[in-house]
Parts: sequence; C-alpha cells; structure tokens
Amino acid sequence: MKYNNNSRIMKTNNAASALLEGAGKIIKGKENFLKLLLSSIFAGGHVLIDDNPGLGKTTVAKTLAKLIDGGKKGLDFKRIQFTPDLLPYDITGVDVFDPKSRTFRFMPGPVLSNIVLADEINRTTPKVQSAMLEVMAERQITIGQNTHKPPEPFFVIATENPIESEGTFPLPAAQLDRFMMKLALGYPDREAELAILDENPAEEGLAKLQPVIRVTDFLAAKKAAAAVFCHQALKEAIADIIRDTRIHKAFSLGASPRAGLHFLSAAKAYAFVNGRDYVIDEDLALLAAPVLAHRVRLRDPRSSSEKSIREICLARIDGLVTDGKKNS
Repeated sequence: MKYNNNSRIMKTNNAASALLEGAGKIIKGKENFLKLLLSSIFAGGHVLIDDNPGLGKTTVAKTLAKLIDGGKKGLDFKRIQFTPDLLPYDITGVDVFDPKSRTFRFMPGPVLSNIVLADEINRTTPKVQSAMLEVMAERQITIGQNTHKPPEPFFVIATENPIESEGTFPLPAAQLDRFMMKLALGYPDREAELAILDENPAEEGLAKLQPVIRVTDFLAAKKAAAAVFCHQALKEAIADIIRDTRIHKAFSLGASPRAGLHFLSAAKAYAFVNGRDYVIDEDLALLAAPVLAHRVRLRDPRSSSEKSIREICLARIDGLVTDGKKNS
C-alpha cells in the first residue's frame, strides 16, 4: 500500500512553504538551514544555533516571530541576553507581594513567551541554565507551590559563540539533550553576500516583513507533521542508530531515549516541510548529525562527533528495502 500526499498534508504544507519563503527573504542563501530549523519547530522542539558572531543567529528568531500572525495580541517574542550576573527569577518570573491585596502576585518572566531567544546561553551560570530545563522539557515552570505554563506555540531558539571560551559556561549534557537540533548557519556564498550588501535584510528587510501565516495555521501544520507516516523498518533503524551510539568506540556517552523520540519527530517534520506524508531513508541520513551529534560525548575531543554519527547512520540505512511508502 502506498501513502500518497493527501489533501491535508498539501494544505497544511502551505504554511511551511510560506514560512520558508518569508524567512528566505531575510536569511539569504540558507534554504537547507531554514528547512532544518522549521522541521525542529514543527516537531515541537528547541534549537541551539552554534556559530560565529554576525551571521544572523538573532535575526533568525526575530524573523520567525514576525512571520507568524498571533492575532489581536500578537505572537509574544522575548529576547534574553544571558550574562554571568543573571539570576533564575530574571527569566522565570517571581511572586511579588501586593500591599493592597496583601497577597502575592506572580510576575511572569520572559521565558513564558511563544518564542524565546536565549542569546549566548553559554554566558550565564549553571544555576540559570538549569532554570531553563523545566520549561524546555516540561513546558512549565514552578514558582513556590504553583506551576505556570507558557503559551502555545512555544519554542526556544538559543545561540552560542563557539570561538570564545572566556566568561562562558559549557552547557551540561542534560540541557543539551533538551535541544532537538544543534545547527550552524555558516558564512553566506558570494551571491547571498552581495544580496545582503544591497538589501541589508536584518535591518531594512526585517522592518518591512509582514506575517505570512496565522498561528492557527502553524498549529495545524504541527499536527499534520506529527501524523506523517514512518515505515517500521525506518523506526527500527532509528532505534539501532541510537543504540549504536552507546557502544561505539568513539563515544563515552551515547544518545538517550529522548534522542530517539526527537529523531523520529524531526524526520516526520522534515518530510512534511518537503511536501511528503512519509519518511524516507535520506531524511534519517540528513538529520542524524543535527539531532544526535550534540548529545554524545567523545573519548577523543579532537574527533568529530558529526562524522561518527553519519557513519553509524549510513551503515544502518544502507540496504533498507523500503522506500518509506510501503506499509509492512
């Protein structure tokens, strides 16, 4: 039985296409990066962008916030500049005593927003980084005896600068595991560089950018992405890839079961972004490194986790008899 693209997928895929086209007007020459970013977001995941200064990491989050129409109230976007003197309640919020009512009133922090830009997240202390764990994993924060939930949709785009170590605090494995993908923008090619010089998209283009989809369209697209079909053979390949990272000689720490769930969700969302309602083996090959490489720990720091992950993945999907469309 073949799973052909149905009307629901094609209709909701228009949201992905609109976001991809709109973001491409600002983030020049980075279609592959944007597809991976949108795949993570449609899968309900968070993204860590690790790259050099000035490449547009902050602009990416601002662009997405402007492209999604949140209705009358608008989509709530907050940027948190992480610094060594930041305190946990600066991002989560705090109970404040109201002398008139003689009760405590909760003042929400910036993390309780639709889109949270955690800028230079590795520049704050582990105590503050740990305050992000609950909201990223459980989509809630606990203040005293009360829990508070962020609005829907909710996702975190965090950035870090890989070339400076002074004044930084490496993210612990537990927090890295909360990010569905770790991506890098990379430098633009010559054509994109010229377009950036001509248009100054981060300033002039972003100011003129208009929403291209409604928040209801975005939520419908998330549901459609989750419904994408994945063949049992590909699910088994994902499970084997995850297990292989735990025994591979290059790693002292393998991927967690959460990594497997993220891998499957990302593969479905990536298929959706590309207009398919089924996962193919090429999706796994392309997503393995972005989804898994930041979750493992190398025995030799001079080695490349991305290279080892790709080798593991290619070994597992090589020779699979399914094309992703046939039911077992």
